[in-house]
Amino acid sequence: MVQAVVLAAGKSTRTYPLTLTRPKPMLKVMNKPLLEHTLDELIFAGISEAIIVVGYRKEMIMGYFGNKYKNLNLNYHDQKEQNGTWPAVYGVRELIKDRFVVVYADDLHSGKDIKRCLDNKNSILVTQTKTPELYGIVQIENGLIKRIVEKPKEYVGDLASTGILVFDKSVFRFAPHVDKSESYLTDMVNLLCNEEEVYPVMLNEYWLPTGYPWHLLNANEYFVSRIADSKSMGSTEVFVMQKGKVHIGKGSVIKSFTYIEGNVVIGENCIVGPSAYLRDGTTIGNNCIIGNSVEIKNSIIMDNTKIKHRSGICDSIIGENVNIGAGTEVANYRHDGGEVKSKVGGKLISTGRKKFGVVIGDNAKLGIHTTLYPGRKIWPWMELKPNAEVIDDIMPEKKEETDLMP
Repeated sequence: MVQAVVLAAGKSTRTYPLTLTRPKPMLKVMNKPLLEHTLDELIFAGISEAIIVVGYRKEMIMGYFGNKYKNLNLNYHDQKEQNGTWPAVYGVRELIKDRFVVVYADDLHSGKDIKRCLDNKNSILVTQTKTPELYGIVQIENGLIKRIVEKPKEYVGDLASTGILVFDKSVFRFAPHVDKSESYLTDMVNLLCNEEEVYPVMLNEYWLPTGYPWHLLNANEYFVSRIADSKSMGSTEVFVMQKGKVHIGKGSVIKSFTYIEGNVVIGENCIVGPSAYLRDGTTIGNNCIIGNSVEIKNSIIMDNTKIKHRSGICDSIIGENVNIGAGTEVANYRHDGGEVKSKVGGKLISTGRKKFGVVIGDNAKLGIHTTLYPGRKIWPWMELKPNAEVIDDIMPEKKEETDLMP
């Protein structure tokens, strides 16, 4: 039997403001938490037991999944000290029976690729990358991995580790260095490569890392674009036009003259329209109200959110229980046509996207006729007055207020 070790403990500051109120593995893509996507693919690969390493807001993960997900038995290990990925895995060594696969809860992979990795005693799933400076780069000699160089400053290769790693319990002979504040799986792998054969397995399917908020849109686009058939458990009034494959959840109502263009997912107990315009790539959560003449394109709208009449939301991520006042407009395109930039840790970085709107945290309230510039973020519980112009991120004035958010 092969077990899985799922790394889900970290506090992801790069995905603020979304992860101020939930652990990153509970962020949703196509209305399903990232971790749920991962567990489904582990089941497909034939895994029957997973050990989930938790930490930040662990109660949300444990409360959602419990001790069993479908036919997958779940155990939990609390990583109290965030001191790296190898200590996280090393901490579960007493629970490991023989062979195991390590996966990151917030990186999405296909179960087909995971299954292929299980054919070797030691293996790592790899893929070519055009930005090797961002990843752990695998160096190969005679068909075997010789070492991994983490985020190299000089070119050493273009094969990136995607975060699927297979070992057996003998690797626990390489204890983490106690003299280092953090220790990583890379450190252990480099020691292992000196003693055993570690095989690279080339990615065949997909790898969707979610390091930043806009990466959630990438993943959502990928899955929504692959919807095979339309499904409806709700009701559709007269004069609704659907062009594309649409999923409508139980109890949802699509009101008259709404136009759905492209693949769209709508959760349960939603009210959409009348005369709404939902465009390709949009995912709407449960219990949402999308008002009269609202346009939404290629966005993730989380549960219990209200978007009032004559608003336009494009290429954006809107948290739970958000209220967006009537006439709100999100700009998703720079006037100069360049890549949209967004602040992370106080520094502007490129999103790599020509079109990217905004990220709004849970429980935020926007007054009517709010205008938001591309790439801006609004922290949870922020309240904006009518006619606000959001040209910079909106967050508490004091960092302590962010740390004390419930």
